[in-house]
Amino acid sequence: MDDNRIHEQKHLDEISVELTHAEKRLGKDAQRAGDEARDLNKHFFSDFSLNFSNDSEALETAASIQQQQEVLDERRHAERESKNQLATVKRLEGNPYFARIDFQEGKEKPETIYIGLGSFTDENGRFLIYDWRAPISSIYYDGGLGKVSYQTPDGSQDVDVSLKRQFLIKNGKIETMYDTTETIGDQMLLEVLGEKSDTQMKSIVTTIQREQNQIIRDTTAELLFVQGAAGSGKTSAVLQRVAYLLYRYRGNLTSSQVIMFSPNQLFSDYIGNVLPELGEQNMIQFTYYQYVTRRIAGIDVQSLFEQFEQRQDPANAAIEQVKESQDFFKAAQEYALKLESSGVRFRDIKFHGANFFSRKRISDIFYSYNANYHMGNRLNATKERLTSMLNRRLKSEMKADWVQDAVQNMSGEEMRSRQSGGPADFESSDAEYNYFAKQLVTEQFKEIASAISHNHFLNIRGQYVAFLRAIPELLNLSKFGVTTEQWEAGVDKFVEEFRQRKMGMADATPYMHLYDLVTGRHGDRNMRFIFIDEIQDYTPYQLAYLKACFPKAKFTLLGDLNQAIFTGANARSLMTEASKMFPKDKTRVIQLTQSYRSTAQVTDFTKAILRSGQKIVAFNRQGPKPTIAVRKTETELIGQVLQQLKTNDAAGQTTAVIAKTLDEAKALTKQLQAAGQPVTLIQSENQRLVSGVIVVPSFLAKGLEFDAIVVWQANAEDFAGDDERELLYTICSRAMHRLSIFAAPELSLLLQAVPADLYEEV
Repeated sequence: MDDNRIHEQKHLDEISVELTHAEKRLGKDAQRAGDEARDLNKHFFSDFSLNFSNDSEALETAASIQQQQEVLDERRHAERESKNQLATVKRLEGNPYFARIDFQEGKEKPETIYIGLGSFTDENGRFLIYDWRAPISSIYYDGGLGKVSYQTPDGSQDVDVSLKRQFLIKNGKIETMYDTTETIGDQMLLEVLGEKSDTQMKSIVTTIQREQNQIIRDTTAELLFVQGAAGSGKTSAVLQRVAYLLYRYRGNLTSSQVIMFSPNQLFSDYIGNVLPELGEQNMIQFTYYQYVTRRIAGIDVQSLFEQFEQRQDPANAAIEQVKESQDFFKAAQEYALKLESSGVRFRDIKFHGANFFSRKRISDIFYSYNANYHMGNRLNATKERLTSMLNRRLKSEMKADWVQDAVQNMSGEEMRSRQSGGPADFESSDAEYNYFAKQLVTEQFKEIASAISHNHFLNIRGQYVAFLRAIPELLNLSKFGVTTEQWEAGVDKFVEEFRQRKMGMADATPYMHLYDLVTGRHGDRNMRFIFIDEIQDYTPYQLAYLKACFPKAKFTLLGDLNQAIFTGANARSLMTEASKMFPKDKTRVIQLTQSYRSTAQVTDFTKAILRSGQKIVAFNRQGPKPTIAVRKTETELIGQVLQQLKTNDAAGQTTAVIAKTLDEAKALTKQLQAAGQPVTLIQSENQRLVSGVIVVPSFLAKGLEFDAIVVWQANAEDFAGDDERELLYTICSRAMHRLSIFAAPELSLLLQAVPADLYEEV
């Protein structure tokens, strides 16, 4: 062992001792602060006397209560701080840091710092480990040796870096260390990337590259658009970005002000461990489908599975393209402006089967206000007027027959129950009747009050259909290759499905948007950062709508235009469409072309599937060439798959078998299980990833990675045309170490075009 290694292990041992001492100390501090807080809370009012006999005494009592509350809050804060520090210490034990930097600032004394997953100081407040998110730590990610600049809260700072050392530490022992002139040395990357995959994504803090660090630490862009090749670390970098922002704006930003839109629930579960591993709470996470279905109650919205499986004729596909465009978004805004003068659809508010407020009456009220009233103001004023009218109807309704019958038929027990908290005796029988009648009517009117409060008098369903009927006057449909007749037929089809309470995803966003425009909703202004993963599968309308929903938020969009499963060729123009929604000087585009997930052999093969894709650079990590097995029958193919699974298992590799459709995945699972192969079918995005071999349909594989991928039936029928190219690329690019492709009776033309020297036939 060389002198440097001996010195570094000695330093690590010293830090480990400090961490052990700190754990004991902080544990005692947290216990003490907690005990004091509980004791103070228990005897809150016993340390002073309550005296409200006059104003002076009352003020003194209030001051004593406030003082006692402040002491209690301080103890609780101390307990929280000790527990947070204790959690950091426990996280650092065994693997305290991963990098060392030696540098000099001007003529100051040379400094040495160590960088880890969290900051750690000794009892005297001296930093022993710096958090990877601290400004000084960016030197490790952004520069080599020599002159390096980094940003501090006070501006740019220049330093001269003389050493960059990287460590792989496990259980308090240095396994590997490297000195490098690079950001992160290739040898370090090879060590980390060569590890086996798991059912949970790991953080990449130790191997963040310079371009990834730009994504993580950007605080100025209102739109950060990250185009990254499959396996380029874009999702990992964005999760570290969330952790960085929570650190950078500590006290002004909480995880509840950050939203991540994931491609599916399976992926949300996969990445769910990254932030807690970094000591941060998870941000709000859901899929766009979940976001939609929470808003649209009582309607069966097209699911991810249905969206993938649907097959449309050219006319319906063109109509869908209209509804997904930014032109359609603008048409909805224009339509809503016209509704300020006429055209809003209302429904009657009924009570006991009869009209209480007719739609004609509500419409008259709504349009009785002058032109200065916009939709939101107009709606609020209408609700106030209806509520006032409801309250005035209370007395007259008390004389209604149904009320008289109800009061007369009350049991003695019910009367006593209703009288509880009311007058002990009544002056007259009229007073008694009025008391119970008012209670009954007030209870029944709550339903009407709720209908007013929740806008149930608006006929949003009828309004959306009216909007669709008006589109030929608002939009140039010929631009999309759609005739007026085709559009009208499409509306009729929509109405037919709508009556069955079904709605396609293409209509879901405009439907929500129209509701927001009619009701004057201005979005959630509390959200600060919105992250959208797999942006290539979003439409311009969805993106514009999310921008309207979160008007004060900064957006980070990440994706790979080569993996557009749902939007196809339209994904290419999405970057242009997105940039129109944000100021040019506040928009930043970062391209990640280096692919780290897969071996060079897998990366070279997968990029050969693409015809006009972005530049993709393979990382120099070696492995076996992908294999292709073509057999005449599916039965022969199953035998080959079983053999491949045994090979993967012997190598200790996790394997996912990916079929194109759910039906194919189900059929394959049965065949493998019948042959004695244990497998788990993942057929819903709500399932969890499990260890062992899994079978998964292609539309659920987005964003996931496995040691080995088996592509089932990459045949000429399943992957027939150019529109399947991105899907096939996405499936194959899930593989980290080994890619095995199976087809019967004939291989897809998309794969026949791949150069023969990039794979082996088996």
